Amino acid sequence: MRITRRTGMRSALTAVAVAALALASGCGQAPQSGGNASGSAGAASIDQGFKIGLLLPESKTARYEKFDRPLIEQNIKKLCPKCTIQYLNANQQANTQQQQVDTVLTAGVKVLILDSVNFKSIASSVAKAKAQGVPVVAYDRLAEGPISAYTSFDNENIGKLQGQAFLAAVSKGGNPKRGKVVLINGSPDDPNAAQFKKGMHSVLDGKVDVGAEYDTPDWSPDQAQTEAAGAITKLGVKNVIGIYAANDGTAGGAIAALKAANASPLPPVTGQDAEVAGLQRIVTGDQYATIYKSIKPQAEAAAGFAVALATGKKYDKATSTVSSGSAQNVPAVIVPAVTVTKDNIKDTVVKDGYWTVQEICTPQYAAACKAAGLT
Repeated sequence: MRITRRTGMRSALTAVAVAALALASGCGQAPQSGGNASGSAGAASIDQGFKIGLLLPESKTARYEKFDRPLIEQNIKKLCPKCTIQYLNANQQANTQQQQVDTVLTAGVKVLILDSVNFKSIASSVAKAKAQGVPVVAYDRLAEGPISAYTSFDNENIGKLQGQAFLAAVSKGGNPKRGKVVLINGSPDDPNAAQFKKGMHSVLDGKVDVGAEYDTPDWSPDQAQTEAAGAITKLGVKNVIGIYAANDGTAGGAIAALKAANASPLPPVTGQDAEVAGLQRIVTGDQYATIYKSIKPQAEAAAGFAVALATGKKYDKATSTVSSGSAQNVPAVIVPAVTVTKDNIKDTVVKDGYWTVQEICTPQYAAACKAAGLT
């Protein structure tokens, strides 16, 4: 997949965008677009209002119900007060999501915001929407098929940030090859997981000794715990000097396995998503780092794309274009991310209003928060 930055953007940002979306040749096809992507071709009216479909992939990860859904809905209402939102969550079931696409199309949505469970299997549903004149905004994860817009994070660079934090953490104890590390990646059905993995490997390959590596179906914390427990048994708990986990849920599973094996002290574990549980583990020292991805600009872009596509207008805040094969110039917005450790929680997630100190520093974590300067 090729990404092109709009005129005036710095070349460094161009490189970041390219890295974020350099997917394998299985990338989704998208329609020809110069900004006014085809779909409902302006059939909808803001004055009269219209239906917008919003399909999210799961609810185990806290962000989707706490942040993505309300922020997308709020931004849609700002742009189109009379619009109604047809919301459904697939609970990590690809077949369910395919049925949900049919449901919202039957309900008469004019545009669809889709965060795919399985980016490959959803392709026929995206094509069906396109055939019915309903443009699809691929949200957070790319979806195969004729998408009309895309907004996500710089996923490969996120993997690099994770790898850099993990390498720094294991190096604090000495030679990063003095023991074995375990790599717990995300779901093989999620294209973002492949990008995180690629970015992470670009940093860690040759610098650490990998004792075991796993791809974790459905991003399951329970499965991650099972994987970590198996690796610890195989390698010996004293030989495991760190566990890379692709998100905070899998990090929690890995840490549970380390504690069950009586690891002391706990080796460094990294994560992603800046979930409150992950931040609490960082405050106590159980988890070394996470990745904070500001959902606000991503949600704003999704709403902006959706309303623009439904009314046949151009979303002028697009910063990139996505190209793959015959698909050219599909508008995109790529959002940056930042590494969070104990030292900068207050200056990142708290300052941005993502979590409050009160939400992080519940009574159980009050002493650790005080020691970390979170008061």
